[in-house]
Amino acid sequence: MTAEVVYGLPPPALAPIPAGAIQTSPLVIGGTPIEALAHGASSRFTILAPPGTLERRYVLAHALRGLASGGELVALAPKFRGGARLAAELTAFGCEVRERAKAHHRICRVKRSGAAVGLEAAIQAGGPQWVQGLGLWSQPGVFSWDRIDPGTALLMAQPWSPKGSGADLGCGVGLLARQILAAEAVTSLRLIDIDARAIAAARRNIIDPRASFLQRDLRRPPVNGLDFVVMNPPFHEGGAEDWRLGGQFVETAAAMLRPGGILRVVANVALAYEVTLAATFAQVRSIAREGGYKVLEGVK
Repeated sequence: MTAEVVYGLPPPALAPIPAGAIQTSPLVIGGTPIEALAHGASSRFTILAPPGTLERRYVLAHALRGLASGGELVALAPKFRGGARLAAELTAFGCEVRERAKAHHRICRVKRSGAAVGLEAAIQAGGPQWVQGLGLWSQPGVFSWDRIDPGTALLMAQPWSPKGSGADLGCGVGLLARQILAAEAVTSLRLIDIDARAIAAARRNIIDPRASFLQRDLRRPPVNGLDFVVMNPPFHEGGAEDWRLGGQFVETAAAMLRPGGILRVVANVALAYEVTLAATFAQVRSIAREGGYKVLEGVK
């Protein structure tokens, strides 16, 4: 029996998705991993294609692998966020592509017939892999997947001796968590991220009985009574800037901390997190400012 499958949240006006479609995006809580779909199990696969080349080709390859004979793939993306490349990439997989433009998106349709080519290479290139420069497992599509982003580097460079129970919000593949767990006074650390790929990589990277892992939308506090929280919060959602996200993370951190608990956060200097911190924490101070980033500390 074949099913309708969706990856991401395509604009309904451009690609309507029927109720009951199987969601396969790692950024949607409770979704089915795209890797778990059986070969030929889908009658129709609709993809809001990711902007990153390796990630996008990985998703397209898995979709073509999962399509039943005669099934249809609909892939779309904003023109300047990967959409302009969709037709060429699908053609390189051996597909005959029908393409149209609408609402600043490119929309490509493919009927599954015959064998596609190059799928395994694309799946390998976009799948979980050891990144030598990080010394960690990671995957294209995860934030800063193959390098240390400068904000996290600045946060990690600040001397600190955390104690007790804490959380790393938006933990990624566990780079910051690994440093925190080097402190013997840390009794437990929750690594929390909305990206299922990041959580899977962090599980491989952090082998410590004090660590636990949770995929969660961090705009809602999952626990409380913690001694400390660290984070490098996002300010993009769905490819668009949303400057409120970081403020929501600060509010979540405040709700998770006990009185006297400590938050350390790194942010772009243009983001006025000090305002939200002042509204939710008893004490606020600046720890560092360098290279367009700042590290702030709040004591609840």
